[in-house]
Amino acid sequence: MKQFLVEPLLGQDWNIAGYNIAFTNSALWMTITAVLLFVFMLGGMKRELVPGRWQMTVESFTGFIDDMLDANVGKEGRKYVPYIFSLFMFILFANLLGLMPFGIVGVHPFTFTSHFTVTGIFAIMSFAIVLIVGFWKHGLHFFSLFVPSGTPLPMVFVIAPIEFVSFLFRPFSLALRLFVAMMAGHILLKVLSGFVIDGWSAGAGYGVLVGVPSFILMIGISALEILVAGIQAYVFALLSSLYINDAEHLH
Repeated sequence: MKQFLVEPLLGQDWNIAGYNIAFTNSALWMTITAVLLFVFMLGGMKRELVPGRWQMTVESFTGFIDDMLDANVGKEGRKYVPYIFSLFMFILFANLLGLMPFGIVGVHPFTFTSHFTVTGIFAIMSFAIVLIVGFWKHGLHFFSLFVPSGTPLPMVFVIAPIEFVSFLFRPFSLALRLFVAMMAGHILLKVLSGFVIDGWSAGAGYGVLVGVPSFILMIGISALEILVAGIQAYVFALLSSLYINDAEHLH
């Protein structure tokens, strides 16, 4: 589990009011992700009449998010494109960077989306937007979200608490899904790499019997992890847009 350990860089130990504010490996890779995303967007915003591949890639991503919000929220979803796009791209870049084989040159990437504190902040941001928009647009009528239309009056007292608890668990499940998916994949790759190293260390026979199959499986799992990195970013953005739709339209 050492790969998930958050450590201060250069042995820093800065504390304010009992809180450690040292610049950590997690903060470093968040910064790297933000810088790379900024460069990616900057290179794709040339506004050329005949777009190049880079500009087409950026426009494809923005169009993808715009279409997703249009399908799930409607015309009101246009104003949320910057937020959902930023959320999707930041998570996507973070997930993919954590899979890069920089270890061969001595640099070990840190997948900060494998930490619940990070994914939890993403989820709280989306949940806060839902609450702010919901109460701003509908006032106390926002509470009707917990009573599905057509619910018989006697069932309201049963269904409303269930819907309310389900609503409160949304940010938790949103954060947990991304955190578990990324953490599990990295643990699996670590275990398989251990089989490869230990197998060959035990001798050629064990290397062929254990190490080779584990290495082949690692290749397959790595390819699957790349797919999961994209899917999890999409699912997080999709669910965030669906929750925003609830705030915009209630039922």
